[in-house]
Amino acid sequence: MRKVRPVIRGVRGAPDILPAQVGRWQRVEVETRRILKNYGYQEIRTPVFERTELFVRGIGGGTDIVEKQMYSFEDRGHESLTLRPEGTAPVIRAYLEHRLFTKGDLCKVYYIGPMFRHERPQAGRFRQFHQIGAEALGVGDPAVDAEMLDLLSHLFATLGVDGWQLHLNSIGDDACRPVFLDRFTRYMAGKVERLCPDCRVRLKRNPLRILDCKVEGCRRIVARAPSPLESLCEDCEVHFRRLQELLQLLKIDYSVNERLVRGLDYYTRTTFEFVNPGLGAQNAIAGGGRYDLLVGEMGGPPTPGIGFAIGVERLLLSLPREGPSEEWVGVFAATLGKEAFELGLRIVQDLRRQGLRATLDMEGRSLKSQMRLAHKERYRYTLILGDEELKAGVATMKDMAQGVQERVPLQEVVHRLVRHESRGKAQAGRD
Repeated sequence: MRKVRPVIRGVRGAPDILPAQVGRWQRVEVETRRILKNYGYQEIRTPVFERTELFVRGIGGGTDIVEKQMYSFEDRGHESLTLRPEGTAPVIRAYLEHRLFTKGDLCKVYYIGPMFRHERPQAGRFRQFHQIGAEALGVGDPAVDAEMLDLLSHLFATLGVDGWQLHLNSIGDDACRPVFLDRFTRYMAGKVERLCPDCRVRLKRNPLRILDCKVEGCRRIVARAPSPLESLCEDCEVHFRRLQELLQLLKIDYSVNERLVRGLDYYTRTTFEFVNPGLGAQNAIAGGGRYDLLVGEMGGPPTPGIGFAIGVERLLLSLPREGPSEEWVGVFAATLGKEAFELGLRIVQDLRRQGLRATLDMEGRSLKSQMRLAHKERYRYTLILGDEELKAGVATMKDMAQGVQERVPLQEVVHRLVRHESRGKAQAGRD
């Protein structure tokens, strides 16, 4: 008796996206690409793995991502490589390597793809997760910040995300942040015993990360600590004030969150998060900020920049649970007999080559079963081809949405279906 082998299961925290779910993903991607293009962004695609040093230098050696979450490995050439945990560092690497800064003052690019972090899987947070991100490089004016926040608010409104909140902060730059860090460190020095173990280490290596701690005891201590806003230099104050003026001009609601620093080392000045309180503890659906020093730190010329990343899984959790029903579209050829099947196969080929969704039964189902399948798959038209139709030189064309049918000469079938589908798409566009 043959031994039955056990089924190999997927890796924990790396879920499959099944066909029934893919439609929601595609809708998000299509709308996102359309809006990003309208705002002047072009797509960039970087590898899913890079040299480990890129992320250590770009993200910061004292961050949780680098210290605890990266999937790093040594390849056969004994080089340390890492599956990308975020998208900004690879974009900056490509920006410098391919000298994109020579093509104009403002470079606006976006990416869509998987990222990888070894975290405890939970709702909307996985070890393989997906991000939509964008970077605007070359101009430091707060108008670029405002346009990016407008883009995100526009996207969320288009997708039907309700109840989102924009949290905004400024964490200063290399001129004024040392002043804040000195005040903050001196305040925290008297609270060391009450900090979590991670924050005790952060106090020595990277005090700013304490502001991002999620441990409740640390959050209570931070609530009374000095704020980055209290130490801003004049240039950073002007930048932050102007950004708020532009958001008010654009009628984008926001609230200032003095403790918002984000989880990466490269941020300067503007930091922001879009949150959905309905998601619970892990409620950030998008976030980002300005990183005016990062390009220089990675070996390039001094270049201001700002970017964001959307967590696609959390964005999907924020969409209306009952979206608009899938539209009726395409043609199903229901055939009976060999001759009808071969004719249907040629008609389906013609329809597909003219850009229509079209199929036919390959399993020899009864006509009733084929009609039931066409209805289930929401094909707009079912083309019935049987002995009676072939003898008469016609096909029966049934509108599945309206429930009406007509007999059409075989030589006119493809033309008639293409015309009907084009008219339906034009009507949908007007709606």
